[in-house]
Amino acid sequence: MKTLTRLLALPIACSALLAACGGDNNDAASTPSQSGYYASKTNYQPQQAASTYEATPAGFAPVYTELVARHSTRGLSGMKYDDAVLNMWTQAKADGALTALGDKLGPDVEKIMKANFLLGYGVAGISTAGYGNLTQVGINEHKQLATRLYSRLPTLFSSVGTRKIEIMNSGQDRAVDSSQFFANSLGSNGTLAANITPAGINRYQLYFHKLSATGDKVTDGSAINAQVLQASLDYQSFAAAKDATGYGTEVAAKIAAARATPEIKTAARVVLEKLFSKAFLDKIDAGTYKFSNNSTRSYTSDDGKFTNKLTGDGKTKILSSVDAAALIYELYIIAPGLKNETGVDFSPYMPSDQAKAFAYLQDIDDFYNKGPSATEYSGVTYTIAAGLLLDFFAEVDHIAAGDTTRAARLRFTHAEVMAPFTAIMGIPGASSSVPRAQTYGYDNNAWRGESVIPMTANVQWDIYRNANGTLLVRMLFNEKEVDFKKDCDSARNAPGSKYYSYTKLKACYYPAG
Repeated sequence: MKTLTRLLALPIACSALLAACGGDNNDAASTPSQSGYYASKTNYQPQQAASTYEATPAGFAPVYTELVARHSTRGLSGMKYDDAVLNMWTQAKADGALTALGDKLGPDVEKIMKANFLLGYGVAGISTAGYGNLTQVGINEHKQLATRLYSRLPTLFSSVGTRKIEIMNSGQDRAVDSSQFFANSLGSNGTLAANITPAGINRYQLYFHKLSATGDKVTDGSAINAQVLQASLDYQSFAAAKDATGYGTEVAAKIAAARATPEIKTAARVVLEKLFSKAFLDKIDAGTYKFSNNSTRSYTSDDGKFTNKLTGDGKTKILSSVDAAALIYELYIIAPGLKNETGVDFSPYMPSDQAKAFAYLQDIDDFYNKGPSATEYSGVTYTIAAGLLLDFFAEVDHIAAGDTTRAARLRFTHAEVMAPFTAIMGIPGASSSVPRAQTYGYDNNAWRGESVIPMTANVQWDIYRNANGTLLVRMLFNEKEVDFKKDCDSARNAPGSKYYSYTKLKACYYPAG
């Protein structure tokens, strides 16, 4: 069995880290399963009932569990889409250019805006109210995820004794808050609250997409953290289309081309002509009308004790019909998560066929910039997840070595971490890249934001041990039993089983040494 020290010495290069980076290329393309076409803003739902899970092999009992989860459903990240759309609507109203449906749009946008200005006010566990906070839907997502974790492994948690349940996060507010709501819910079972231990912030594992050469400089001699830092810098150059290879520029061109297709322009007009007159839309497309998030607005809570005043930065612009429809889509996908705060149903403004078209624009961006991306890109988008994957294995190594100090490690992070992590693991449906000569599409790849990185997206490993000390691993992806990468089929405990021999699984992912 490899020691943690030897694991840390492994190179981060794709060929050395995984036997087959990018996962199983035999994933079948599929139609989105949830489908309101909310892409990565899809509210979380577990994808399998625990009652249908494979029975635990005879003689084995749970001894450990670990998790990494995206923060739960949040509001808008800032006063951007809402303000720009409201400015456009205000001009249309002044022009008499609204349809009957369009007349309702402005008040609904303003309800969403007010809710975001005040989001989290008076909610225990939210320190600073406003944009970017978790919604009530989101708070419940992580509470319920914790409840199901406890219910799934009652023998582990009922016999936890003095073992630690570690909580780790990225340090960003919504991940911190998600971790606390989860921990409080888990801790409400029996005496578990006494076992829950903050493990602090780990940016190398849980915020690796934004590491800084200076602020995140490795000072403890950790080889894997140094490699993740360099991978992060390479990734950020790629994402900004400033990498020396030109791959980032190529991706930017693919995304721009997808946005510029006649189909997207037609979809935008279908959406907008239900709301505005054609003459008004023609003025936008001709450049006569331009709108942005440049307002100064203020909202006060109902009790009069909290006021939030903000000024937009003017960077979110409406310069075309496509821009306008894309921003309405942004409000459409955030609205379900704010249903408790607003009561707004935004679906009348975004018909299903057009929602699918704009979901694709989000998915192609996320696929290339966060997910499996193109085969020839050497894993630039997902090798940054190497430290997190390594930590999953290292935690099980402790159990294999007889160190049961921890009963669980629970990590809370972001979509920008979940997408690379599922890709580097080779999870079916989340990890197949496409050749550079092709362009990602719904007809040639199974990757979908709504199924890979919805709100509260999570990967969980449950570890089981028998009297001989043999360890088995069962993986859940969004609470559905899933396979590890295809190359590891020989590690299954039995043909077709979702339980894998830990020793063989580790040798499959780390074959060198």
